[in-house]
Amino acid sequence: MDIAEYNRKAWDHQVASGNRWTVPATSEVIASARAGEWAVVLTPQRPVPKHWFPELAGIDLLGLASGGGQQAPIFAAAGAKVTVIDNSPRQLEQDQIVAKRYGLQIISILGDMRDLSRFPSESFDLVFNPCSASFIPAVQAMFDEVYRVLRHGGLLMCGFVNPLQFIFDEEELKGRKLAVRHRLPYADDTHLSSEELDQLRLGGEPFMFSHSLEDLIAGQLKSGFVLRDLFEDRSSDDLLSEFLPTSFATLAEKKTTTK
Repeated sequence: MDIAEYNRKAWDHQVASGNRWTVPATSEVIASARAGEWAVVLTPQRPVPKHWFPELAGIDLLGLASGGGQQAPIFAAAGAKVTVIDNSPRQLEQDQIVAKRYGLQIISILGDMRDLSRFPSESFDLVFNPCSASFIPAVQAMFDEVYRVLRHGGLLMCGFVNPLQFIFDEEELKGRKLAVRHRLPYADDTHLSSEELDQLRLGGEPFMFSHSLEDLIAGQLKSGFVLRDLFEDRSSDDLLSEFLPTSFATLAEKKTTTK
């Protein structure tokens, strides 16, 4: 199976279904961003600390797999020069709907987060990547490509799913039961039964993959990044978040000297 092609169609379906990550920003949110009052998330709930960001006015910002009409329009309204690359045409359409409605400039590009070859080296000052690494089977290529397209001193902000979340049976979690089922690393296409995979397909659900903390954190270091900060987050609507943080975000910087 071509995972990227399957997940493209699945996220298009999520837009049609009104998934929370596909709902465009409101006029109030855009107006506030224009006035300098804004907040964005990399993880389900906790806003990214303002001190993580440079002054947004005039910077070149890449929204990496962050279509959906949410973060990109906020950044554009705050003054950044925004490009978004996303695997889902309909997610990109959400950004353009907001851009046209409020007179914002957002460049939307259909593509895989692991392949940034269309961008010259040192094209961006900031790359913003909400929780989307769990939709690709390997992350090192993504980090390597982001390192290449960032200018020296540029920042990478990523949100990640806590890999521990993948050891539990998803259906049991929905019934508020914690049942350990899977070994890590996890992948929908190899860990689920054919019947369960059929249910995912019928529901238009994207396929997901776990990644070790070594892959997610040391992977950035291997690409040449310096880790500057990290925070954890929980979701308001799942049982596991009552016991531990189910996601986390990292701030990394491209070294000011060459790799």
